[in-house]
Amino acid sequence: MTPSSTVRLQLHADFGFDAAREQVPYYARLGVSHFYLSPVTRARPGSRHGYDVVDHTRVSDALGGEEGLIALAECLHEQGMGLILDIVPNHMAVHADNAWWWSVLESGVNSPCSAWFDIDWRAADPRLRGKVLAPFLARPYAESLANGDIRLVHDDGAGAWRIEACGNPYPIAPGTMPALGLDPAQSQKLFSGRHADGRQRLHDLLERQHYRLAWWRCAADSINWRRFFDITELIGVRVELEEVFDAVHALPLRLYEDGWIDGLRIDHVDGLADPLGYCRRLRAALDERALRRPAKPGAGRAWIVVEKILAPSEILDSDWQADGTTGYDFMDQAGAVLHDPTGESALTATWNAVAQDAREVGDYVREARALLLRRYFVAERKALLEALHEVAQRGLQGRDWSIEAIGRVLDELLLGFPVYRSYADGSGRRQADADLFKRLLPGVSERLQLGRYEGEPLLACLDGWLGGEPCLGAAIPDAPGGDARKTVLNRFQQLTPPLAAKSLEDTVFYRYGRLLSRNEVGSDPAVFSLSVDDFHQQNAWRARYGNMSMLATATHDHKRGEDVRARLAVLSEIPLRWGRKARGWLRDAEHEYPAAGPRQAGERYMLFQTLVGAWPLDLAPDAAPADTQAYLDRVAAWQLKALREAKRDSSWMAPDPGYEARAADFIGSLAAGGANRALLAEIGEFAHDVAAAGAVNSLAQLMLRVMSPGVPDLYQGTELWDFSLVDPDNRRPVAHDLRGRMLRELEGKDHAALLRDWRSGAIKQAVLARSLAVRRGMPELFRKGDYVPLRVDGPRTGHVLAFMRVLGDQHAVVVAPRLCAQAIGIGAAAPMLPATYWRGTRLALPSRYAGAAFTDALTGARHAGAADGMLDVTGLLARLPVALLVEA
Repeated sequence: MTPSSTVRLQLHADFGFDAAREQVPYYARLGVSHFYLSPVTRARPGSRHGYDVVDHTRVSDALGGEEGLIALAECLHEQGMGLILDIVPNHMAVHADNAWWWSVLESGVNSPCSAWFDIDWRAADPRLRGKVLAPFLARPYAESLANGDIRLVHDDGAGAWRIEACGNPYPIAPGTMPALGLDPAQSQKLFSGRHADGRQRLHDLLERQHYRLAWWRCAADSINWRRFFDITELIGVRVELEEVFDAVHALPLRLYEDGWIDGLRIDHVDGLADPLGYCRRLRAALDERALRRPAKPGAGRAWIVVEKILAPSEILDSDWQADGTTGYDFMDQAGAVLHDPTGESALTATWNAVAQDAREVGDYVREARALLLRRYFVAERKALLEALHEVAQRGLQGRDWSIEAIGRVLDELLLGFPVYRSYADGSGRRQADADLFKRLLPGVSERLQLGRYEGEPLLACLDGWLGGEPCLGAAIPDAPGGDARKTVLNRFQQLTPPLAAKSLEDTVFYRYGRLLSRNEVGSDPAVFSLSVDDFHQQNAWRARYGNMSMLATATHDHKRGEDVRARLAVLSEIPLRWGRKARGWLRDAEHEYPAAGPRQAGERYMLFQTLVGAWPLDLAPDAAPADTQAYLDRVAAWQLKALREAKRDSSWMAPDPGYEARAADFIGSLAAGGANRALLAEIGEFAHDVAAAGAVNSLAQLMLRVMSPGVPDLYQGTELWDFSLVDPDNRRPVAHDLRGRMLRELEGKDHAALLRDWRSGAIKQAVLARSLAVRRGMPELFRKGDYVPLRVDGPRTGHVLAFMRVLGDQHAVVVAPRLCAQAIGIGAAAPMLPATYWRGTRLALPSRYAGAAFTDALTGARHAGAADGMLDVTGLLARLPVALLVEA
């Protein structure tokens, strides 16, 4: 069954298949068509997310096993619903429970799995040739030996010897353990690191293994295998190899063939060597198995969406044969269109003054990328550079180029690469990538001041080796273990995605704080807003080419909840008032945070935005310290992560406990007595002042998500207000019982009751449920219908976003307000605008709907178009701040 809407559920040991099955009736009433589950394969013990897979072939027992998954699917089918799985083809966890990894550790290049992981068995470092680096020691190697962190242990049950390092087991290669003729206890004494002879024996034994134990800090500089981003616990998998693809996908393909699932979400598709080839192979495999699926009403082709961050001008290649992305692109557009472009200059000036830093976002990104290449992706850059140098030395033209010269040009390419990655293959580049490099290379040449006889030939050759036309005279014969140029291409194209993500999302987002609602996954903080015309253009394109793409406004990876961003967007409408308030708070703070400098002022400015944006609607500004503590604890956890992600005064690699403690003390002081307690009350008062305007934005954003072309996704729990922060805050348990009770009570609530009780979130749940009911009642309209932007006439032209979905005689009209904070007013009692605000503002319907009668599916109110095809907005938005009109 093809999905019409999904709900994303985060599974773990405390919320497995049985718990999810209990919620099927609730989500059926709410109106979603499919459960969309976090990864269900066997993961590392204790995993809370499932992306640290140890066995692609088995459903996790911690979640309830395959039997539990099938029981959930059967329950969904009884309600006419289906199931979508999230799969992780890019990587696996390096853990003893990972049999493929264990085989590699035990047998090295002789393991049947030696090519399954992205390991450089021919590393330039002679100590790693034929070995895999295992940088998992808590202390340097010598210290670990001497302190007993590395031990020889005997598994009596298996009758075998093992190495145990920092509590983790490692195999001993066959034939490398000397036959001592001693009992296990005596043998262990001989290999004890507590004395010099034992340390030497243990070291000699370790030197004979197919892995090299090392201090965890060695990973960034020395690792010889591809990681997921910079996470040393996750190793890259080579699904480009047919046997690996078959092994990784055997389970989901079987579940699809047996009719238990209807589609797949592909995690981190840009990490793969060949995303296009992968998606096409997956599509072919699913299509082939579709022929053997049980016949069911409404069965369609398998749904495939890929986790892919699109640059502003980038689109998903239709040749991938995927149905679309996981919706970060839509999340960006739906958020940006609710930002007021006239507030950009004032907010920029405020940030520049507070942080004493007037640089553009691009400068922050370049700085972050340089840091990452210097400290975090050293080994990956070095491996790419060495591969490029090897290719250069094989040709006549490149033999004079030093590795240093190549490195200078390569670094400039990496620092300024404008998208996540290119998609060249052995046949060269596609047109989009060719155009990209055509725009990129002149800037590289200019910044490096390359001369015609000095660097431009080198740049031209690099361009060729990185996917363009091969350079004249650059012979590229096959290298032992594979084609040298293909190695270069893969290493480059698999380095740029983590470099892009870590520099922007996990560094700049925590350094640059002009307006945090624009610091979101899939967004560029430099792009402040989006016009209504541009939003319509994007939606029209989606209706034509991407009508099965996912539409998201909240995810398990978001930096801030959808309603946090909606509230912070209000600041773009009142930038001067916000600027005065924030600068006053910075001056008035009694407690230093943690030092009085511009960087700390910037950190505190971002903290103030966070406090305002995430302030709970049921928390009074002057609440007692005991009542504010839970909220401040959440904010303190966010702040700790923010400081470390920023990688300046602290970081994950080199945390500064003193700095972090002083920053935490500042938050603690907000709940204590004194001036900072008054400061917290002021912040809370401001949050309440803009809460109603933020809620209007939230409801507008919700309508755009549910009614736009595509498949709307509901992230767990966000049918009520979502004031979550970055993970793990956005993965807290969901109170499903509360939501179920509220949904049952909706039938007796009219629009007036919803507005009176708006702080509970019932109004958001009602708009969602009633909108999904419309989608469910007219599935073909939203799957195949045209997208028709509606012209707005009158004094509030720029404050309404309206469109129609049309298919034959079926139609729906969507009306959402925007940029209305000034009209709603400060401290408004409800998220509504004065009726007089819309006076004289009208929508122009297509001529065929002149005089047509409509019913608002959200309120039941009836409306009629005028004979000239115009609809009065005053009547449409008199009961709720949004409207959804269907045929009366």
